[in-house]
Amino acid sequence: MRAGAGLLAILMATGCSAAVADREKEAGVPVAAVGITPENGAQGLAPELPIMITAAAGTLKSVTAEAKGKPVAGMFSADRTRWRSARPMTPGTDYTVTAVGVNAAGKTTETRSVFSTQKAAKTFDVQTILPNKEITGLTVGIGMPIMITFDHDVTDRVSVEKNLQVYASKPIQGAWHWFDNRRVTFRPKEYWPAHTKVRLVARLAGVRGGEGTYGTKDYVRDFTIGRSQISHADTGSHYMKVERDGKVIRSMPISAGMGGQMKYYTTSGIHLAMDRELVTVMTSPGIGPGSAGYYQTTVYDTVRISDTGEYVHGAPWSVGDQGNSNVSHGCVNVSPANAKWFRINTLIGDPIVISGSPRPLDPTNGWGHWQESWKQWLKWSRLRGASTEPL
Repeated sequence: MRAGAGLLAILMATGCSAAVADREKEAGVPVAAVGITPENGAQGLAPELPIMITAAAGTLKSVTAEAKGKPVAGMFSADRTRWRSARPMTPGTDYTVTAVGVNAAGKTTETRSVFSTQKAAKTFDVQTILPNKEITGLTVGIGMPIMITFDHDVTDRVSVEKNLQVYASKPIQGAWHWFDNRRVTFRPKEYWPAHTKVRLVARLAGVRGGEGTYGTKDYVRDFTIGRSQISHADTGSHYMKVERDGKVIRSMPISAGMGGQMKYYTTSGIHLAMDRELVTVMTSPGIGPGSAGYYQTTVYDTVRISDTGEYVHGAPWSVGDQGNSNVSHGCVNVSPANAKWFRINTLIGDPIVISGSPRPLDPTNGWGHWQESWKQWLKWSRLRGASTEPL
């Protein structure tokens, strides 16, 4: 009994000493202080602000942020003393954030903040994205740009451009280019590598597009770059050769714009295949029926290369001129057999490079975006270019 009593006394003394030591340790260790921004009770906040949490004299053990009952994604710093929401807040939304800090002694501190954002005075959305399955298909040529058109003006181009991310299975350097407040286009510095998989992620929900204007939702678009095919048409030699993966696979005689007036020259420069049609009805631009020079012609197997009525198309009436003379109103004439082959074997976004004409292709004419040098292209990028993220 004495031995047992002695052992119990020793255990009790040891336990008391440990408890005293823990209390002394805790007494010497400051409590973790947790700060949340926005502060509790704040209302009418600008949605473009992030949620930020900091811990002093300790680290963040956990963070729970919710908006409309859904979790808000965020990231901890490497030392877990900071947390930041992954994206801007949503307009007209209530937020609840709870953060738990822990100090070196293991003591936790909980802080909570409830706040709300102001409603959007106006919203903007995406009107069109190209490539598009219905318009271009989702396997496109090596020159294909990514083109976004918004339904309202975007004046905060930096905020929007920062949230347009391009991922690719092969690394490339590229940049967004603003043509106006509604149109922004991504283009690589060089043509896309063949057989590259590409993904556009437009994280626009809640993104500021201008004063009181915010995006409504996110978009994702996946597409694939096909084989490398570039066509070279020379209006002086009257021939076009088609190169696939560096090898000439077809050479065909052509007849290009007759000239005389500038509008009757085929534009020189890097065109892209914009559309493929079995049948196209062509009319003279800017001239009505009964006027001198008016025409209306039905043509077959066409590939459109600009917004000013230029096509590569079948022209049985000019076969005798193809290979030796330019007699068209600006289109590239080829034989019916060559036109059918070219339409079938062309992807939307394939480069069609035309040379020999004094009339240059304007970069805003159709998809003439490759007409600008890389330096010129970057002038209209708010972020001055970026490499794609790996897919």
